[in-house]
Amino acid sequence: MFFGNQNIGPPPAKNPKLSPKKPNGMAKRAITFTSVNGNSKPKLSIQDQRRQLPIFHNKSKLIELIRKNKTLIILGEAGCGKTTQIPQYINTARLHENGKIAITQPRRVAAISVALRVANEHGAEMSIGKYVGYSVRFEDVTSPQTKIKFLTDGMLLREAISDRLLLDYTVIMLDEAHERTVHTDVLFGIVKKAQKIREERNLSPLRIIITSATMDVDHFAKYFNDCPVIYLEGRTFPINVHYVKDQIEDYQRGCITTFFQIHKEAPPEHDILIFLTGQEEIESCAHKIRILAKDPEVEGPPVKVCTLYAAQPGLQQMAVFSPAPYGTRKVIISTNIAETSVTISGIKYVIDSGMVKSRSFHPSTGLEMLKVQRISREQADQRTGRAGRESSGTCYRLYTRAQFDLMKKSTVPEIQKCNLNSVALQLLALGLHMKTFDFMDKPPIESLEAAFEQLKVLGAIEDVESINLTPLGRKLAKFPLDPKFGNVLLMAEKYGCVKEALIVVALMSSESVLLNPPSRREQAQTARDKFRTGYGDHLTLLNVYRAFENVGKNNVRSWCHEHFINLRNINYIREVVKQLQEICKKCEIRISSSGSDLDCLRKCLLAGLFMNVAELHKDRQYSYVTLDKRQVTQIHPQSVVHGQLPHYVIFTEVVQTTKCYLRDLTTVDGEWLKEIAPDYFKSRNIKFNDHS
Repeated sequence: MFFGNQNIGPPPAKNPKLSPKKPNGMAKRAITFTSVNGNSKPKLSIQDQRRQLPIFHNKSKLIELIRKNKTLIILGEAGCGKTTQIPQYINTARLHENGKIAITQPRRVAAISVALRVANEHGAEMSIGKYVGYSVRFEDVTSPQTKIKFLTDGMLLREAISDRLLLDYTVIMLDEAHERTVHTDVLFGIVKKAQKIREERNLSPLRIIITSATMDVDHFAKYFNDCPVIYLEGRTFPINVHYVKDQIEDYQRGCITTFFQIHKEAPPEHDILIFLTGQEEIESCAHKIRILAKDPEVEGPPVKVCTLYAAQPGLQQMAVFSPAPYGTRKVIISTNIAETSVTISGIKYVIDSGMVKSRSFHPSTGLEMLKVQRISREQADQRTGRAGRESSGTCYRLYTRAQFDLMKKSTVPEIQKCNLNSVALQLLALGLHMKTFDFMDKPPIESLEAAFEQLKVLGAIEDVESINLTPLGRKLAKFPLDPKFGNVLLMAEKYGCVKEALIVVALMSSESVLLNPPSRREQAQTARDKFRTGYGDHLTLLNVYRAFENVGKNNVRSWCHEHFINLRNINYIREVVKQLQEICKKCEIRISSSGSDLDCLRKCLLAGLFMNVAELHKDRQYSYVTLDKRQVTQIHPQSVVHGQLPHYVIFTEVVQTTKCYLRDLTTVDGEWLKEIAPDYFKSRNIKFNDHS
């Protein structure tokens, strides 16, 4: 594999500036690289680090510009300090007056890590949750004293449901705006409208700051009423960019090969960041690197391998920020979660696979496509920037220059490719209709219509054109869940299984509690056989949780280890159950339990997820047809139902990867469908046979 070379640093000044044979033989494979070396720096105090940030030299000018403008777009290069410093500058200058400063992040790991950093800089290292705090789904680490609050964009959107004008805040900073998550896009319209209404009613003014390292500036500025745009230059550390000279077929293999070539030549303190697409790829790559790094014939220092992806326990995510022991190299293998916001010290090299795993929803089929595809040029530049945060760096792009030139300039906004059910419900709770909402880029009309049709079928609205929620819809909006999962909880009271439904919904709405290490997958399955039930995945997970609850406090860790259960995630599920239970009480839902009567729970799941029913195909060739969209699918191989061929199942989601799969299933009797949702199936002319 051969790389060409392009030096992209120091970056040119922008205008205007701040102003108005080892396994697979991988370790033996030679790659021609430029030489790499460097020197370590003495450790600076945290306040010295702040003073050395590029943004520090423009502090006074920046404060003045924020003071003068009610809306401001700040384009700041990676490493300039915008995310951590701007909120502190606003606080020091008292620009927030008596209100709070909200800073949104697209991902929970970024919100938490940045909040911890700012608390540390603020002199409150041991008191996160006091003056500086954070709020992510099912986890609120704030107090009445909190003035600087980091939130995921979804959490600020939920706050807007109870406080449409966001009066708690006088400054809202929407960070990493270029990522265009669905919640961020909705927040653009929410804060823009709140600012206008507060001004018209002579209420406390709201300042809006939109920040990013890269974005379509003209598009953003026009949407925000032609507001001023300022540029903050980042560090001028040069980054050498290398492209492969010939296209490669196996980018995973290329990442491992490239790592070991760097590993052989670079000093131990130079850490490496590898971008891959998902958990399975990342864990497989980590496993291979660990094995190869221990081979006595492989040159280089000891290696500390860290992984980073969304479905990972929080403690493991935070482990990537810890330095490796002296003389040991750290390699982080990550999804695009490490592209922005998250700054990991010590990164000298980036290996960019050029790929990302992306979800897209197709309303006509009800399918969520989950496929690996090329990143955008914007994403490529973000990934490259990770190598130049603290000193000169190098990025190895495992694609040709011609392939880079063919990439899309920007990533498609999530609002244009996702299921809009939850967003439509949240906006209706705010008295807003998606069809008339002021989006920066409007979602497809087909997705809008599908969302409102689903809400109508659920009974959340009476008419697709109305902005009024039904009493059921208002209850659904109180739950931070997909409306279908909220519906399961509302139905649970009727079937006397609220306690069990809370657990199942919490499990469906959170990261998996099951650990399946690539090298011990069969062992993990065997260890959990005792929890398996032919009724399906939801009830199997319920058995896991019940067993966990019965374990003595002193034995929890060993029990989880023995059964390959993620301790952090299952503890998190326990907290989610408690919070959902509190919402149920506010909705006057009595907490009941069906005990060992699992039919009650299965009927409850069907009552909530009646739109998610699939029937065994007539030819019985292991395929199923969804009754709503008539989509031909298969049961996912990891499901406990796989191979059983029940006639009817309900599913959590339909995902297309290499094939179209039903995920997270419960078997149901055919006669229940006519009993529980007769109008729905009758309206779709669905005829039932006698199987059950």
